[in-house]
Amino acid sequence: MAGLKHYRMAFDPAIQRLGTMQSNRHKFFRWTPRTARITFMYAVVVPAIFTVIAYNTDGKYDLRAKRKGDLVYEY
Repeated sequence: MAGLKHYRMAFDPAIQRLGTMQSNRHKFFRWTPRTARITFMYAVVVPAIFTVIAYNTDGKYDLRAKRKGDLVYEY
């Protein structure tokens, strides 16, 4: 066991390039119509959908202290 270098591995060049690309992605980013559309969807549309759902269901459900046979929704 002494003297053997088990910790050394051959590096895969493709994995090395992928790691380099991932860590330097911010340097090469460009705004294109596709990236702008995706950013808009995640920054505006998705939170808007969750907000509408939250406001529509606000106060409708009471999940505390329910017994068997009691209704969960209020209206």
